[in-house]
Amino acid sequence: MDSTKLRFFAPCPRGLEAVFEAELHSLGVPTTTKTEGGIGFTAPWSSMYWINLKSHIASRVLWEVGQSPYRSEDDVYRAAYALAWPDWFTPSQTIKIKVSARRCPLPSLDFLTLRIKDAVCDKFVASRHRRPSVNTERPNIKLDAFLDQSTVTFYLDTSGEPLFKRGHRVMSVEAPLRENLAAGILRLAGWSPKEVLLDPMCGGGTIPLEAALMARQIPPGISRNFAFERLLVHDEKRWGHLREAARAKQVAAVPAAIYASDHDPAMVKIAQRTFQGAGVGIDIRLKQSDILDLEAPADGGVMVLNPPYGVRLSQPDELQSFYPRLGDWLKQRFAGWRAYVLTGDARVPKQIGLAPSKRIPLFNGALECRLYEFLIVQGGARRRLTPPTKI
Repeated sequence: MDSTKLRFFAPCPRGLEAVFEAELHSLGVPTTTKTEGGIGFTAPWSSMYWINLKSHIASRVLWEVGQSPYRSEDDVYRAAYALAWPDWFTPSQTIKIKVSARRCPLPSLDFLTLRIKDAVCDKFVASRHRRPSVNTERPNIKLDAFLDQSTVTFYLDTSGEPLFKRGHRVMSVEAPLRENLAAGILRLAGWSPKEVLLDPMCGGGTIPLEAALMARQIPPGISRNFAFERLLVHDEKRWGHLREAARAKQVAAVPAAIYASDHDPAMVKIAQRTFQGAGVGIDIRLKQSDILDLEAPADGGVMVLNPPYGVRLSQPDELQSFYPRLGDWLKQRFAGWRAYVLTGDARVPKQIGLAPSKRIPLFNGALECRLYEFLIVQGGARRRLTPPTKI
C-alpha cells in the first residue's frame, strides 16, 4: 500500500490547526487541507505510521476508506455495504461505530449508527459467513462516519486510544492539561529546545514533559500501541523499520535547561515519576516551591503557566489576590522573558496588570481558553522584547 496515495483526516485541539499543519509538513506530508478542528491530507501508508508515532499535536489519525452522496438512511446503508470491510479486519474482531454530522438533514444519528453497523455485519455474513460483534468499551476496530448536507465519509481509526495518551502518565490528576494541547502551546510560544523553559505551576508535569520529548527528539508515541497494528493491511516489517529509525534520531540530552516546579509536594512526586517513566527524569530540573518564591533561572527564556481557573479552583477570591502578585513577580524578576498564560478567565490580563501582546483562542477538551503572551519589559526601559517571528 505504500506506493498508493491514501486520504486521511487527523483531528487536533481547536486553535492548533495552523501549528499542526506546519508539523505535518515537517513530517513529510506536503499536501494538506486545513479545516476547523483538524487537517486532511493525502499520503502513503507509511506516512500514517510516522504521524501516529511522531506527531505531538494530532488527536488521532483516521484513514478515509470511502465517500458517497446520500439522501436517505438506505443510501448510507448501501454506501457502507459497498466497502471492502473484510479486506481490512476479521469477523473475530470487535467493532465500535461513531457517527458525527454537520448540517445533516436526516433526523437520527443513532439510527444511522445502527444502519451502518447492519451494513458492515451484513457484508461480513455475505463474504465470510460470520459477523463481528460490537464492543462499545474496548473495541478492536473503530469505524467513524461523518455526514455533511449531502455526503457521507467513512473512516477507520488507525490510532486507537487518543494520541494525547502517550503512555507516560502514572496516575490521573485533577483537570489535567492534554498532552497535545501542551505541545501546541509550546509551538505557539515559538519555544525552541535551545531556549531555557520554565513551568512554575507544573502540576503533573505535562508541559515540561512535552518539551523534553521535543528536545530529545523522542517520538511521543514510542511507548504505546496503535489500532493499525490490528488491521489486515498492516505492514509489520515496515512499521518496525520506522520505529527503529525514530529511535536512532534521539539525542542524549536536552540542549538547554527545562525547569519545573509546583507548590504541592504530591504533584511534584507524580511529575517526577512521570518524567522517570518517560526516560527524561534527568532532563527536567524539578523542585517543590511556591511560584512567587522562585527566581529567574536565566537572563532570558520562555515561561508557560497553566494556573488554576474555573473548574480547577473552588475559591475565586484566592485567584483575585494571586494574579496581581503574579504580575509584580514577573515584572520584578523575569525581565527579558516571554511568559505565556493559559486560562479560561478573560479577566486575567487586567488582574495581572500587564498588556498581552497576543490572545490566542484554544480549547482544553470542551473548555474554551485563551493563551496570553506577555513580553516582559527589559529592566526599566519602555521598549518591548521582539517576539519570535515563527510560531
